[in-house]
Amino acid sequence: MLPSVYLVDRTVPMLPERLSNQICSLRPDEEKLCFSAVFELDGDAIVVSEWFGRTIIKSQRRFSYEEAQQVIETNAGDMKEEIIELNRLARILRKRRFKDGAIAFERDEVKFELDEHGKPLRVFYKVHKESNQLIEEFMLLANKKVAEFVGKVGKKKSAPTFVYRIHDQPNPEKFNDFRKFITRFGYALSPSLKPSDVSSSINHLLEEIKDKPEANLISTLAIRSMAKARYSTDNVGHYGLAFPFYTHFTSPIRRYPDMMVHRLLAHYLADGKSKNKEEYETLCAHSSEMEQKAADAERASIKYKQVEFMTDKVGKAFDAVITGVADFGIFTEIVENKCEGLVSMRELDDDYYYFDEESYSILGKTTGKAYRLGDPIKITVLQANMAKRQLDYGIFHEEGDERVVKPEGERNVGRARPTAGKPRSGGSGSRPKSGGKSGSKSGGKSEGKKRRRS
Repeated sequence: MLPSVYLVDRTVPMLPERLSNQICSLRPDEEKLCFSAVFELDGDAIVVSEWFGRTIIKSQRRFSYEEAQQVIETNAGDMKEEIIELNRLARILRKRRFKDGAIAFERDEVKFELDEHGKPLRVFYKVHKESNQLIEEFMLLANKKVAEFVGKVGKKKSAPTFVYRIHDQPNPEKFNDFRKFITRFGYALSPSLKPSDVSSSINHLLEEIKDKPEANLISTLAIRSMAKARYSTDNVGHYGLAFPFYTHFTSPIRRYPDMMVHRLLAHYLADGKSKNKEEYETLCAHSSEMEQKAADAERASIKYKQVEFMTDKVGKAFDAVITGVADFGIFTEIVENKCEGLVSMRELDDDYYYFDEESYSILGKTTGKAYRLGDPIKITVLQANMAKRQLDYGIFHEEGDERVVKPEGERNVGRARPTAGKPRSGGSGSRPKSGGKSGSKSGGKSEGKKRRRS
């Protein structure tokens, strides 16, 4: 079953809308049947008691992230005491998680302002604020504790079949390639592959690159040097979160693995015997595959809307930054709207340019001019091809600039943009592409807002 897919202009829900947005949604002042994970935390955010079971919830108030953030920032508004206390506890949980070795991967999320016809009016990055982190920490807590409840058994016992969300340790070869690559920007990572050393080293790097032109590129490649998170009945822990036990429990409306977890948890709470492991492993593999297809569709939707946004900007000039290089051209991202396009080798007509893999740059043979990852550059929009979801840019030249255009035989004509994949740019084998008392209740968020994957 495909999970809910969050396209730019619509949500394709996993379940029929009458279920996802009505019957299963925690709408205020309506009684809803839920499966809950309820925790009692002390002042230091230590869980002192836990309970899992079926409940009836009647929600008093639904907050948007913006509304909750307003309460956090102003210390005023509906349920301010509850929200402020939950946020205080979430801060402690977050700090402890990173101290234990979690990695602070927080990619920028591209968002659009659309008109009534779905045409993009503005492109911007969504800022991940404390209200988002508050929800995230308590969802992580629920997911972790449910996995521990089922999977954490005595040494002489074997855990029953269960669905885990796992994230293995980095591939040493990939990680070493990434470590070598970032030295070209003046950064360094510890050569040690000890899990605690890797996580602390990456977190230090991510802090170093904040607000730098190369930040998005390096964080993308750092993620790609890691193993992919997936579903499995064989628990190896979640490396990125630094959790020995982890699952997905909190979103049964939009993810099928969460529904499997609900069914298994209910079965084991009723003292049921272990389910067929092979059957559930097949379902886990299918769920991981469907998750990837949904992510691919979401990325394609973003790229399509970015190209659509640029269709009326052909001929205009923008400040950009180089986000990738290859033997067919330079990938650049416009600073103000985050739309990425290709400056083809054919557009570099003042010299014979070639791709230098050692320095990951495009170099001019005669002039020595270099185009490197992270360099600022001014571009002109040449074409916005919606059918191919491609943007073509050229180098902007001020009117009156003295330019020497080399004859055809003395300059690079470049090879064509590949139709599938964009190899050898960036440094990882492919171009980077531009998840008191407290209860965590599952069975209750309406569709329409995407949760970050972890």
